[in-house]
Amino acid sequence: MPLPDSHPSNSFYQLRWQRLSAPATLKAPQIWCCQLVCPLPLCAGNKWLKLKHHIKHIQQFEKAGIFTFGGAHSNHLAAVAAASQHFGFRSQALVRQLHQGLTPTLAFCQSQGMQLHFTDADTYRKRHDEVFLGQLAAQHPDFLLVPEGGSSALGVEGVRELNLRQTPEGDADLLVTACGSGGTAAGLALGHPDLAVLAIAVVKDPHLAQRLATLAPETKLKLWQDHQQLRYGRFDQAILQSCLWAAQQGVAMEPIYTGKALHSLWHWLDSGQLQNYRRIVFFHTGGLQGLTGLNQQGLITEQQYRQLNLAPVNSIESEASRLPTAD
Repeated sequence: MPLPDSHPSNSFYQLRWQRLSAPATLKAPQIWCCQLVCPLPLCAGNKWLKLKHHIKHIQQFEKAGIFTFGGAHSNHLAAVAAASQHFGFRSQALVRQLHQGLTPTLAFCQSQGMQLHFTDADTYRKRHDEVFLGQLAAQHPDFLLVPEGGSSALGVEGVRELNLRQTPEGDADLLVTACGSGGTAAGLALGHPDLAVLAIAVVKDPHLAQRLATLAPETKLKLWQDHQQLRYGRFDQAILQSCLWAAQQGVAMEPIYTGKALHSLWHWLDSGQLQNYRRIVFFHTGGLQGLTGLNQQGLITEQQYRQLNLAPVNSIESEASRLPTAD
């Protein structure tokens, strides 16, 4: 199945805008949250954009499919698996070894036909090593190797095509996004060269700044890394409350990516560092499928899960919750 054209006026995607109110204690400019709605809801958010040119590459060069990388709750793996099923190509993934049964995310990936290769942490750390990648490419010559998070040059190019400048009430002067592997922030910066872009790190990655500099050189991209921040995959009650606050305004978020970034945005506003901006766009990168895993692990209650999960059509909850978990 060929990909449709990427112009937002057609079926490739639509932009959903929602005005966010900051907590009452903050003096904030206009804040607009922008979400992508696409024909394949399980790829909603930045993953739809990141996968676009990878899929076109597969179709153009008649590759068998995608070989990629991810963890037990990876939004990227869920998106690749859903896209492979929808567009009719194969998918494989190198996954950090689990000590428990399949997570809802990995169970969903398998249900979509993704072949999972489990490995230990030391081997997984080699996923950026050129020699290791060369070995994988030789072992899987018919597959396109896609980095973790989809943050290759092809992934960046897909995000670059997104135009977030024009909000429903005028032009933005700052774009803000959660930053994990760097591709989304780099794409936004390249696509809006005259706008400031704030990438809020949700991972502790000492190589992230250099990766952004490589992917988006000479742009107005600024990376914010809180070195006291909880490590990736962890959150506290303050972050969770920011997600619940957004849910009350009709915007579903999870506390690993978007919710953590939104909470950090409130911190930046409180510090006065963003007082010169009039209109901010907060780009929602998706990730709602992870709520099922958080609920399964007991990290959020059933009530919180229902409060946060406003849009199951854009996540895997409605499907993954029906999948059996491996013993």
